[in-house]
Amino acid sequence: MNGPENQVDAEALKGELMGLLKYIHRVRDEIANISRPADEEHQFVTMSDQIDAVVKATDEASNTIMACAEVNEELVEKLRKGITDPKLVTLIDQLSENDINIIQACSFQDLTGQRLNKVARSLTYVEDRVNALTEVWGREELEKVEVIGEQKTDDEKLLHGPALPSDTSISQDEIDALFD
Repeated sequence: MNGPENQVDAEALKGELMGLLKYIHRVRDEIANISRPADEEHQFVTMSDQIDAVVKATDEASNTIMACAEVNEELVEKLRKGITDPKLVTLIDQLSENDINIIQACSFQDLTGQRLNKVARSLTYVEDRVNALTEVWGREELEKVEVIGEQKTDDEKLLHGPALPSDTSISQDEIDALFD
């Protein structure tokens, strides 16, 4: 039973087990990197907050643009009543057409919001799966894994993009006061 073929089988099994162990450690490390990334900008919560902020900002911008176009259209109608010159009437008609095009173009916000909400739902799905894997593996075990962040230049370390409204960062008024 302890012949050469059993020795070969034992060595092959040992090699397979070592390969499997390396694979399991790699999976553990990847789960740790996802569940508690070294770089804050890769956290799921931050990504969802960023997407929500984009949807809100585009919604607000779109509403402002449409409101301005509607006011412009009201002003165009007032001008139209007092102008009889055919060349000026043509210009007023062009202004009115531009206002309508602006209002129609603002429908991008609705489509953008729908697409970003799909992305947010996908991120939530992935986050839920990562959280489930984290629980299966054991949060305490994953916290023992060293997480190494990406190397960044000094400039990249300073840049965090626009602050979210919920962030307690310096306000625009405070920034303006620095330049006064």
